[in-house]
Amino acid sequence: MAKKSSYVCQSCGANYGKWSGQCADCGEWNTLTEAPNVAMPHHKKTTAKSTPKTANYAGDSSGVMTLANVGFSLETRMPTGLGEFDRVLGGGLVAGSVVLIGGDPGIGKSTILLQTAINMASSDSLAGSALYITGEESLSQVAMRAVRLGLPTDRLRVLAETNVETICMALTAEQPAIAVIDSIQTLFTEAIQSAPGGVAQIRESAAVLTRYAKQTGTALFLVGHVTKEGALAGPRVLEHMVDTVLYFEGESDSRFRMIRAVKNRFGAVNELGIFGMTDTGLKEVANPSAIFLSRYDKPIAGSVVMVSREGTRPLLVEVQALVDDSQGQPRRMALGLDYQRLSMLLAVMHRHGGIYTSGQDVYVNVVGGVKVMETGSDLAVLIACASSIKEKPLPARLCVFGEVGLSGEIRPVPNGQERLKEAMKHGFTHAIIPKANAPKVGDKNFANINIIAVDRLDDALIKAFELA
Repeated sequence: MAKKSSYVCQSCGANYGKWSGQCADCGEWNTLTEAPNVAMPHHKKTTAKSTPKTANYAGDSSGVMTLANVGFSLETRMPTGLGEFDRVLGGGLVAGSVVLIGGDPGIGKSTILLQTAINMASSDSLAGSALYITGEESLSQVAMRAVRLGLPTDRLRVLAETNVETICMALTAEQPAIAVIDSIQTLFTEAIQSAPGGVAQIRESAAVLTRYAKQTGTALFLVGHVTKEGALAGPRVLEHMVDTVLYFEGESDSRFRMIRAVKNRFGAVNELGIFGMTDTGLKEVANPSAIFLSRYDKPIAGSVVMVSREGTRPLLVEVQALVDDSQGQPRRMALGLDYQRLSMLLAVMHRHGGIYTSGQDVYVNVVGGVKVMETGSDLAVLIACASSIKEKPLPARLCVFGEVGLSGEIRPVPNGQERLKEAMKHGFTHAIIPKANAPKVGDKNFANINIIAVDRLDDALIKAFELA
């Protein structure tokens, strides 16, 4: 029997007939590993092992028809028992959906899913209809975690298994409304001979489970490992297969955890859920803006509060900047912001604001570990840098938002009035905002806040230091 080896990229799953140092498809280096294939004799026929209740399509098979003739109904959301988790999912869990959640080791993935599974198993509408499948831990470890968190253990059904075919048979027998699989990297299917955790195994295991979820209506949670860069391990096609991709943000030694939706077919992208890690598990934070605002005895230079928008709600976040003389090559460092955008903004401030930062180190930090993904933070970052350079503290009750263009113009951002209302709710009395976001003159809803509308960067800097 002749044998022939192929090489599979562990990053994207591309196949090659011979080894090379770089994958031509994704550009990653040293990711090709050997995957031996056995060439069967011509007189023998091979049959792939079938998986229970799966087919080559997702959902029910149908003929070709016009879109207008397709019947549909509004999806009923199943509450998870955690309001912030429901927010990230788009209002609750949808039947038949597949949710992939990733994050650093020890950040709380298994904890929040165990809490969710027990909450949903204990609810009146889904009593006993939840199954927790573990491939990394023993059942005694799962039970010890539940007892440590003070969670009831009489409703949730559990299974320790890594074989996909066995898992599908167990799901068929139990028919749960939701199932948690921890984790996708530990699963394997007998249809493929490679080791668990490889590209082919992850891709095929996820495909089988996704087809099962669509055909039966069982909602699945899949836990995914991450690489040292923070991206989900395995082929990128894994993220395309599932309906929702969630990432844990924040440091494992921090008291707060953030879950961000980077893909959601049933809700808003970039929605952020904020939790506090306690001895009894993850607890939702009722007032997220308050945890990102530091309280000082007196105003300090280089600190500005910006009004960001994460998903469907505004969020008050403090931005700190430190600009100091460089002792060598000037450094630019940004935590929670895009480093390349910071370099661009500093060049705009030099050209159109008259503030020079060449020869100086610039450090910018978003307090609390949150990552700001939108451009509405531009103006706040530059005002914080200018405050640090001039060593002039700004008022503690000043908030800022706005996008800065390359020609020094201040561009409007979405949902400007919602941001102003969030600032007023927390007692802010001054706001520097784009002129296009300013409310109508005489609007009584904003009578308690001094709105300073600007359209140029130099004007914004002047108005900011007039308040100092």
